[in-house]
Amino acid sequence: MPEAGDSRQDLKRWKKKKQQVHRTVSQICPPPRRPLTVADIRPGMENERLGVVRDSMFQNPLIVKAELGKPRERSCSLPGIDFNYGLYIRGLDGGVPEALGHWDVFKQQPTCPQELTRNYIAMNRGAVKAGLVTARENILYRQLNDIRISDKDDRRTKKDAPSLPPDMTYGIQARPSTPFFDLLQHRYQQLWVQEQKATQKAIKLEKKQKVILGKLYETRSNHLRKYKPPVKLDALWHMPHFQKVGRHLDTFPTEADRQRALKAQREEYAVRQGTLRLGNYTHP
Repeated sequence: MPEAGDSRQDLKRWKKKKQQVHRTVSQICPPPRRPLTVADIRPGMENERLGVVRDSMFQNPLIVKAELGKPRERSCSLPGIDFNYGLYIRGLDGGVPEALGHWDVFKQQPTCPQELTRNYIAMNRGAVKAGLVTARENILYRQLNDIRISDKDDRRTKKDAPSLPPDMTYGIQARPSTPFFDLLQHRYQQLWVQEQKATQKAIKLEKKQKVILGKLYETRSNHLRKYKPPVKLDALWHMPHFQKVGRHLDTFPTEADRQRALKAQREEYAVRQGTLRLGNYTHP
């Protein structure tokens, strides 16, 4: 069995905890920091001054220094303890009895009458029908027939509703479900193989039905197409005192090779580019 002294101590601890829980806000939060005054200054403080010292000196944020281990003073004087912060809204609606007794209806403010816009289209049409075409006549006609656009005319803003079928379903069409069974059975692969077989079969059938042409005979047009017109070569111009001088460089091993190369150059002379016809071919 527990002793009586232990129960008394437990009761004291419980009462102490209850008192701590039910503390007020003023006990939990420290009091607001107020601006320094001359009476708060102690020897050795950062804001200790010599000479004449006034309370207004400690309300200037450019003069006040931060104390060691304490935040800087804001130098703003706060109202008294009984001051309530925030905006106080006075109840002018009468509360619940006033709301249940009657209902306040919003009264529309009277609008200022606005001048209607002139209908120049109708006035110009009437002037033309009356045979008035000059500027002076149009001005006089508008003074006599001042037609305005009515604010009740909503023909421009009124649109006919579109004709829709009665069984129309609004919204976006849902995407069709993914064919998982076709994917698992490799259905698309089988269809592709079948299409390839059908294509190859059609190509083979087309080759069988194609007419095989016989032997091509040499005709006049073929000979003319292969004919190379001879090109008359003009002798290169040489200075008179260099005509009897032989060549000093010979790149051909024999004279026959040289003549063979010159002959090939003459045959290709007509289809080559350049002044000496030694460049690229003029046709691919």
